[in-house]
Amino acid sequence: MNLFWSILIAFALGIILVMIPPVYGGIIAFGIIGGCLFRGIVLLEKLNKKLNVLVPDKNKVTEVYESYLDDKKKEF
Repeated sequence: MNLFWSILIAFALGIILVMIPPVYGGIIAFGIIGGCLFRGIVLLEKLNKKLNVLVPDKNKVTEVYESYLDDKKKEF
């Protein structure tokens, strides 16, 4: 049901933007689209940070190098 209301609100907003002068409608539309894109980027960054905590990004080279350093520390 949320999708239906989102579509309905977007439709109403589109009609309102078409009725007002193009300069103001364009500014408002740009603000809405820019705000949505910025919010999406912020949410993707938060998701990336949470996923990096759950699954650290280690490749085979880093693991071998760290094990090598641990072995060197054990020798001394």
